[in-house]
Amino acid sequence: MNEEVRTIMTTDIVTVQPFQSVGDVARIMLREQLQQLPVVDATNRLVGLITSYDMWRDVRRNRNSENRTVGEVMNVHVVKLMPKDKVGTAAELFMDRRFKTLPVVNLRGELKGVVTAFDVIRYSLKKEYREPILYREVLQ
Repeated sequence: MNEEVRTIMTTDIVTVQPFQSVGDVARIMLREQLQQLPVVDATNRLVGLITSYDMWRDVRRNRNSENRTVGEVMNVHVVKLMPKDKVGTAAELFMDRRFKTLPVVNLRGELKGVVTAFDVIRYSLKKEYREPILYREVLQ
């Protein structure tokens, strides 16, 4: 758990921007099978996170939610990691049960990757068992 999160983070990230509609984001989430997306500005600086829960909550309050912008619905109080933070730090945050995905940003706030609870589980399992026990990863 002392390894840096940059060694396990995903760097091929689907992102959205604050001006996009919630309807567009819902379609992206369905297509990509994601429950949360980082929100970045034109310079790739993290400005928020939008989750399926945020969208569900907004639909309950606003009849026209699909046409609202991501910027109106997203969460701007985002817990972030830095690339040199430890995997154990991510694990502790996931144990808090409020997070499923943590964005990883550099000192300028630019999004560099994301770490998911699954990434931490996979990391831990591979440390213990070098060979898969019940599954094999499929290389694409």
